[in-house]
Amino acid sequence: MFCRNCASELDPSAAVCIKCGVKVGEGVHYCPNCGSETLPNAAVCTKCGVDLSKAGPAGEQKSKLVAGLLGVFLGGLGIHNFYLGNTGRGVAQIALSFCFGIGAIWGFIEGIMILTGHINKDAKGIPLKE
Repeated sequence: MFCRNCASELDPSAAVCIKCGVKVGEGVHYCPNCGSETLPNAAVCTKCGVDLSKAGPAGEQKSKLVAGLLGVFLGGLGIHNFYLGNTGRGVAQIALSFCFGIGAIWGFIEGIMILTGHINKDAKGIPLKE
C-alpha cells in the first residue's frame, strides 16, 4: 500500500504516512495500490487498474490463493465472496445452496475463475495479490 500524497510505501496498519504526515487514504496524486503517479481526477490507475474512487484506507489487497481456495472448498456458503467484499453475492450463494443446491457449483466455478485469474479484483476494485 502506498501513500496517495507522496507515494511512500505504507505499513498496512499505519494511520498516517510517516514521510509526509497525511492520513492514509487522503491525497490524489498517487495510486494506493502500485504507487504510480495519477491525475487528481482520475477514476482508475492507468498502470494497475485500481478503481481510485473506491480505494482508500481499507485498500489492502486480498490473496488470490485464499479467495480461490475458499471458493473451491466453501463456495456453496459464499465464503470467498464475503472475503472479497461481495456480500450480496455471498448471501445469494447461501440461499441457492439451501433452496436448490446449486450454490456450491457456482462457488466452485468462481473459485477456479479466481485461481486462473479470470476474477482478479475484490469488491472495491483492488487487484488480488498472488
